[in-house]
Amino acid sequence: MAYQDFFNALWQQYIKVTPQALSIQNLFLNMGEKVVNDHVAFRTFNNSPISLDKLEPQLLALGYQAYGAFRFENKHLKARCYRHTKDQDAPKIFLSELLIEELPTSCQEILHKYIAQIPADAVQDPSIFYAGLLWSTPSHADYQTLAKHSEYAAWLTSMGLQANHFTVSINHLNKLNNIESVNQLLLEQGYSLNQVGGLVKGSADLFLEQSSTMADKIQYHFCDNQKVSIPSCFYEFAHRHAMPDGNLFDSFIEGNADKIFDSTNS
Repeated sequence: MAYQDFFNALWQQYIKVTPQALSIQNLFLNMGEKVVNDHVAFRTFNNSPISLDKLEPQLLALGYQAYGAFRFENKHLKARCYRHTKDQDAPKIFLSELLIEELPTSCQEILHKYIAQIPADAVQDPSIFYAGLLWSTPSHADYQTLAKHSEYAAWLTSMGLQANHFTVSINHLNKLNNIESVNQLLLEQGYSLNQVGGLVKGSADLFLEQSSTMADKIQYHFCDNQKVSIPSCFYEFAHRHAMPDGNLFDSFIEGNADKIFDSTNS
């Protein structure tokens, strides 16, 4: 699979549950802007058939390589980022996994119940990244228990494997050439933005500024006949700055990412 086909398939699934992303993209395009995807992110479970280590070979097959590792103590996560080996304009990929053993026993029992349903050979090709639920639809009670301790766990159990967000590269915009003008436009248009740690995560001094919408909401049918509005996915915006050597910063910052994760909070 060519990586372009991979991202096209990802996008089509993503906008089904994130209609605001398509609306914002169209808003930018109608202003004459060029919308380029900076990166996408995925969430998964460790010690499972879809662990980071099991998924990584599919990214390598798309021409990517790992170039950074991260640890989020408070959210019980670890992550890696990937960039394309030949096409520097290809979107970067951020893949994180939940360290299940760090959660309370009640959460571990719930998660192991769903993980046990994942086929051992679930990972066959890159389409696994938009496979959605690989287990039965969770109950609302399980969702609520998980959400108390890990929003990430609740989100992943209900949404499954799919792009958690796409990201507009502010570097490729012309009129909206800084993060403040992007945020101002979105607020004027009525979009809810992630305010955790401020509208802008990071700074030019750190060579990376990021902001994001709060996740769209979908009506979710839980298996215990509960129909509830829950967070789906969000849209992010990233402005990369030149480092002293003149090259654009192309990695990620743990402090920024930690706050961006909160974009799917209820």
